[in-house]
Amino acid sequence: MSKIVWNTLNLGSAVLVVSLLVAHSTLASETSASEKGSAKIAPTVQAADPVQPADTVLPDTVLPVEEYSQTSEATVKETAFPHSGTSPRLDVADTTPVFQEPRSKAVGARVPLPESESFHFNVADSTPVAQMPVTGTPSLEKTTELEQNQYTNEVGTTDSMDQVTNVSQLEDVEPTDWAYEALRSLVERYGCIAGYPDGTFRGNRALSRYEFAAGMNACLLQIEKLIAASSADFVTKEDLATLQRLIDEFGAELATLRTRVDNLEGRTAFLESHQFSTTTKLAGEAIFAVADAFGGIGDDVNTVFHDRVRLNLLTSFTGKDRLRTRLQVGNAVPLLGLGGSAANPNSFNGSIAAAQRTNEGRFTYDGSNGNENNNDVFLDVLDYRFPVGDKLTVTLTAANGLHHYYADTVNPYFEAYGGGNNSLSRFAERNPIYRIGPLGAGVGFNYKISNALKLDLGYLSNTGNNPGDDNGLFNGNYSGLAQLVFGTNRFKVGFTYIHAYDDGGNNAPRFAMGGTGTGLANLNPATLAAATTGGLTQAQLSRPVSSNSYGLEASFQLTPQFVLNGWVGKTDARLIGLGDADIWNFALGLALPDFGKKGNLLGIIAGAEPTLRGLNVPGPENFERDFAYHIEGFYKYQMTNNISITPGIIWLTSPNQNRDNDDIIIGTIRTTFTF
Repeated sequence: MSKIVWNTLNLGSAVLVVSLLVAHSTLASETSASEKGSAKIAPTVQAADPVQPADTVLPDTVLPVEEYSQTSEATVKETAFPHSGTSPRLDVADTTPVFQEPRSKAVGARVPLPESESFHFNVADSTPVAQMPVTGTPSLEKTTELEQNQYTNEVGTTDSMDQVTNVSQLEDVEPTDWAYEALRSLVERYGCIAGYPDGTFRGNRALSRYEFAAGMNACLLQIEKLIAASSADFVTKEDLATLQRLIDEFGAELATLRTRVDNLEGRTAFLESHQFSTTTKLAGEAIFAVADAFGGIGDDVNTVFHDRVRLNLLTSFTGKDRLRTRLQVGNAVPLLGLGGSAANPNSFNGSIAAAQRTNEGRFTYDGSNGNENNNDVFLDVLDYRFPVGDKLTVTLTAANGLHHYYADTVNPYFEAYGGGNNSLSRFAERNPIYRIGPLGAGVGFNYKISNALKLDLGYLSNTGNNPGDDNGLFNGNYSGLAQLVFGTNRFKVGFTYIHAYDDGGNNAPRFAMGGTGTGLANLNPATLAAATTGGLTQAQLSRPVSSNSYGLEASFQLTPQFVLNGWVGKTDARLIGLGDADIWNFALGLALPDFGKKGNLLGIIAGAEPTLRGLNVPGPENFERDFAYHIEGFYKYQMTNNISITPGIIWLTSPNQNRDNDDIIIGTIRTTFTF
């Protein structure tokens, strides 16, 4: 009997096993589209992004979309830049003509095709259906900060693997299985069998008539090729009659399948013709927030409306790298007065006396928003991340880098991944020592020693572009980080060391603690001059600062919905030529992911913001040394996949590390839009 007759006898089994490989595509028309894969923009970015998913496993490394992220930065995650949202779905089962809008499965309505974002389908160019079974419902998905915010080569949750060349590659297929010979024949003779990424075939699953038709069509394509390549007497009339009966039996299903493929190709062509770029996609975050403060110096604060927008252009050239160009605009300034810039250090809330200003209670999104924080657009971050081998990842930063953009902060569910998600305050985001040092250019390394041990190294300088004296990459301001993180799925601990130098110029706050903590802990010259009544002036106190900081961070996931985080940090700072300072901070946080519903987050954190506990300078040291306690509670309510509302309260006891000062209560409602 000819080769075709043999294949015809095996066709029933062949179609069954091949059809299973296209089950995801066919079932997409019959099940919720939210469970299906999503079409990626080619290639996709691993982000550091912005929304921390409520997973049952603690994130391995936060690769901030701040970060995408940041992530990033998750997982783009995120990101992260990891993203908890979903975008409008494009369902294979939807036979809507291409000129109509795609159906939005998330809201049950039609939405217009986006023209401002770049979308691209990873559709096989010319791979036969038999070799690349459709296993996911294409959709339009975006990358985010942070999170989890990173490009991959997968199509959503696609379960396909490369063409199987030998039936022994399928781990769950044994020689004793009744269909073993049929599978072996299809693999070796026709090459129309593929398995799942885990090396299994999953031959016991049920199939629909559509799936059967799709699988049969796959094998028919291969048979047609054999017929075309064979002699005239290769096929008998009986062979052709059998094939014709099968084609007639499933003619309607085959026609429907062709229609859907044609429709998908039309939509793909439309999207490709309107895409922004084949290598770049946009991930954005917009924050609207209302805030006020009460008690003590908080009584000098009026109700404010803040905004901040970040637009992240995420580019990948290889599918594994990520170039991030982040534009930012905003108007959020610190509520309690400290902050400012080297050019205008007293620009924020002049109604508060300079000696009373503090960085306590600052929001994740305030400050560093351009020219006097008046919603001017500026380049916020420019960095490039790429792998070197299987264990090393390198991050090159050209502008405004910080250590937590590449290092694991071991603080899941509080790390804000860009500022608009999770915690409200800078202090609650992470151990403040990660912010020590200048926003600048430099390099970061992440090396995976083993599955449970990672090494982070980095160096940053904000004078790297200045060739003048006492400037440049290595002669000006700088900070260097070294960190070991030991982690399992449920428990992680990090040991962090940071060395930094700041020249203290322009009589400005040095932000020794990165914009968190008391004025004294930030070595603010005005605050120090008021506290050390030995006749020292602000100019004398504006000296270079060299510091060594040590951190211990830990996270423990008791259950998927109950996570404990904590840290302690100590900084030994030296005001060169003047004296030494001793600064401490610590915190303990409780995160309850999916509290109330999936995507929500209840967070409570309590600790001491950076507090100056010791100072050895000329003159009396009459300042208070009480710990500046910070208690914060927030509840992020995920209204939709892309909109969250987070009300919360920050309670500051012993403001400016003085228990005699009145407590300060800060209240806010933050709305975050991710896109």
